[in-house]
Amino acid sequence: MLRNPLSGQTPDWVEYEGTSIVKPLLDGRANFVELSVTGAKSKIEGGSLRLYNPQTRQWSLNFASLRNGMLTAPVYGGFDGKGRGVFYGQDNIDGRVVIVRFVITQVSPREARFDQAFSADAGATWETNWIAVDTLRTRSSG
Repeated sequence: MLRNPLSGQTPDWVEYEGTSIVKPLLDGRANFVELSVTGAKSKIEGGSLRLYNPQTRQWSLNFASLRNGMLTAPVYGGFDGKGRGVFYGQDNIDGRVVIVRFVITQVSPREARFDQAFSADAGATWETNWIAVDTLRTRSSG
């Protein structure tokens, strides 16, 4: 995670490690992700409710942080059928309205990459601020 996005400072990345637990809901038309990751000096915990709209064929991704109890503005988008999803929305960073781009890429049948970037200039340039790689692990029964 980029410590101070859109600050103009030299990029300062912080690494986190933890779990994302995905729980399917409503026959696959929704899911809930429990996120819990820990870095050297902090922890990020929250949940993401992902909802599918069959009329628009798009998903909304809605994240809530346990740090402040706030729900962020959703990002909207869809998948291209080739293992890649792109989602856009708006957010507020230090009083500035920015565009958020969230890209999900299937790396392998057991691995997905998540990239989030912000743009303060209406999409002309992007600064990546979050990169996560999730690996599917199954629970053993004994």
